[in-house]
Formats: sequence, structure tokens, C-alpha cells
Amino acid sequence: MSEHAKYVSPFSQRYASAAMQGIFSEDHKFRLWRRLWVILAEAEQALGLDISDEQIAQMRAAQDDIDYEAAARYETALRHDVMAHVRAFADACPLAGPIIHLGATSCYVGDNADILILREAMELIRARLVAAARALCGFAMEHKDLPTLGYTHFQAAQPVTVGKRATLWLQDLLYDLKLTEDFLRDLRPLGSKGTTGTQASFLELFDGDYARVKRLDELVCEKMGFERPVAVSGQTYSRKVDGRAQAVLAQIAQSAHKFSNDIRLLAHLKEIEEPLEQSQIGSSAMAYKRNPMRCERMAGLARYLIALQQNGAMTAAEQWLERTLDDSANRRLALAESFLAADGLLRLYRNVASGLVVYPRMMEKHLREELPFMASENLLMDAVKRGGDRQALHERIRVHARAAAARVKLEGGENDLLARLAADPAFPMDEEALGAALRPEDYIGCAARQTEDYLLGEAAEALKPYEGLSAPDEEIRV
Repeated sequence: MSEHAKYVSPFSQRYASAAMQGIFSEDHKFRLWRRLWVILAEAEQALGLDISDEQIAQMRAAQDDIDYEAAARYETALRHDVMAHVRAFADACPLAGPIIHLGATSCYVGDNADILILREAMELIRARLVAAARALCGFAMEHKDLPTLGYTHFQAAQPVTVGKRATLWLQDLLYDLKLTEDFLRDLRPLGSKGTTGTQASFLELFDGDYARVKRLDELVCEKMGFERPVAVSGQTYSRKVDGRAQAVLAQIAQSAHKFSNDIRLLAHLKEIEEPLEQSQIGSSAMAYKRNPMRCERMAGLARYLIALQQNGAMTAAEQWLERTLDDSANRRLALAESFLAADGLLRLYRNVASGLVVYPRMMEKHLREELPFMASENLLMDAVKRGGDRQALHERIRVHARAAAARVKLEGGENDLLARLAADPAFPMDEEALGAALRPEDYIGCAARQTEDYLLGEAAEALKPYEGLSAPDEEIRV
């Protein structure tokens, strides 16, 4: 069968990086299984079991030399993936065969490897969050005092600055960064707990010596790079850990979706656009189109990731007593695809945030169209200072504002409020004086200073621990 006649995940072809795909690859998982079998043998030997240096040396030598064809043959016969790989490993190091997987159950390698994979994957997500946040920091600082029309309900509101708006996107990412740190800080492996979590098999191996059983649990985890294992478990670690991981990724998806939606709205206004390749085609029919394709892809991946969060919650809720296997097929799909989606999403985020195209003239145009309405209170105060009657002038502004709005909405004309006011004998200001009161920078409040304070303060403090951290930069495909 042709490779093109088989289903291939879009995550492999289009969205996820080689780095994240490698973390969730079968090769990486099975190498971790062998590493965990070596760790178990080393720990058991250190605690007095009859395991020789030669046996461990043979295991180490064969650790990365996996005969996948042999493992497949064993699994076809045994219908058990862990035992298939135990047999294939034993074939590669026959001296050690009798002590491989000694006292362990399948979840010793399966769950502990999953925790190692979760840690690696979340560390890569953390690096990608930092990269996207840095891109936003640079963009926000560059445009901290560039006025633009603010929107509530996507209706014109008070002006803000481009940089201030970007700090809202950044603040969401830094919140997500803290969630990834909290997850990594709290992450603990299963350790060596046995079939139902009672460590009965290990207690038998150590002739009833609970102290050595407990130390085995600790030593295995130390060799995995953790301070301690979970205190208690059934056969598996709690599936709430998976649910929490997916919840963190769903939070990231929420932030990315909001950013991508904002850029799509701004692209419609022709104020800010995502980067465009020189030969990129926006539409097969409409050659002039410049569609926000990357942001649309971000929104699509984000929705998929948000929906997957429920999967983790349901799997955790459905666990029976000490163990049930209905999580297995589900987790193979849901965990990997959650991280692959988040990886693809954050790669797009960094790419878009690093190449945003800004159109200040369009922002100024939109401000000029709306500022006369927004400035009406200031114009009223200035006119009163020049000797006008506040109540009479308020009524004149109300009448002219409605007429100007009707001209814009019903006739498609320009906002001529200033001309109407200047022509009104009751209004003691000419059009030049009125126009002088409409400088956009006078209506942005503290936006520029807020932006600078945030970037040099909270944001800088949040990113400081990651000064040496970088994420692999791979080309965005399609």
C-alpha cells in the first residue's frame, strides 16, 4: 500500500514540531522502558538483592538497541506490549533476562515512562511559552505609545495604545507560564508500587523488610530525577495528573485563541496583520486576498485542545478502584495529541507575534472618525471656559452629534461633527480650535506608562528565570 493511501496525522505532517513528536514517539517510550528496567535492577542490587554487576552491565549495553521486529512478534503471540518488550530485552541481554522487571507490574514502566514524557513535553511547552512571551514583550515596548482605537463589544470605545493591548495578550501567557511551573513542581512519578499499590511483591523480595521496600521506591525516583514518588497509589498514578496537564494546555489554548481572534479582527480593520510570505496565496479565486491563515489555524487548534480537556477529566473520573484499563487506548491518543496541538499552537503564536505588521495610518483614520464623538465632553468644557452656557452647549452637541452619526451611518459620509459645531453661532470655537482638541495622544490615559511599567516590572520579573532558555525554532509548514 502506498504511504499516501494511509491515514497520517496532521500533527505529524503540518502542525507539531519534530521535537515534540520525538518526545511522544514509540522509540522514545521504549527506550525509557529499558532505562526504567535498568534503574530498577540497579536499585534492587543496591538494596541487597542478588543481581550481579555483569547482569546490569549487559542491560546497559543493550538499552538502546531495540529489536522492534522481535518485539512485534512477541506481542502478536502474547497480546501484551510490556511482556513483549521484556522478552525482546531479555533476548538482547540473556544473562540479565531472569531479573528484568523483577517484582514490577506493567505500570512500573508504563506509568513512570509517561511521567517522564509528561515532564519533557511540559518543559518544551514552557520554552515555547517563553519564546512567544518574549516576542510580545518586544512588540509591546516598540508600540507602547502608539494610539489606537479601543473597543468594547467591538464597538468604538476610548483610545488605547497598541503596546497596552499587547500587554493583555502577554499577561495571559505569563499566567499560563506559572501554571506550567506549578505542574512541573508538583509532578511526581509512580515509583515502585506493585500490582495494587501495596508493594506486596517487593515486600516478598526483601523478606518482609519494609524499610528496604520504602527505600527502593525512593531510590527509583531519585534515579529518574525526582525528589520523591507519589505517597500512595493504586496500580497507576492518579489520572488526575493527566487531567491537570490537559487543563494547563487548555488554558494556553484559551490565551492563544483570544490573541488569534484579536489579530483577525484587527486584520479586518486593516490595522494589524500577521506576517505574509512573499509568494503566499490568500485565496485560490480572489488573488487580492490576504487572509489571516495562521491565526485561523491557531483558532482551530485551540478549539481542538480546549475540547480535549474534557477527555482528561472524564478519564480521571471513570477510574475503578485500584485499576481499570479503559484509559489505555484513550490516553495513547489524548495525551499525545494534547501536547502536539499545544506545541503547534505555540509555534504559530511565536511566529505571528514576531512578525506582526502594523499600519499606524489606518489606526489614525479610525481614531479621527470616532474622536469627535469621544471628545465631546472635553469640547464642552473648553467651550464653557470660553464663555459658553454649559446646558445650552450640551444640547447643541447632542443635536449635531446625532446628525453627524446619521450622515456616517445612513449616507456613508465622513464624520462632520466638528464642522457642524464650528458653524453653529452658539458654539464659541472655530474648526481649528476644535481640531486642536482632538490629538489622539491626549486620550490614551496612562496606557503608555502602564505598558512600560508592566514590561519592566511584572513581566520582566516573570521572565527573568528563563534568560538562558530557548525553544527549538522550526519552520512553520503549510
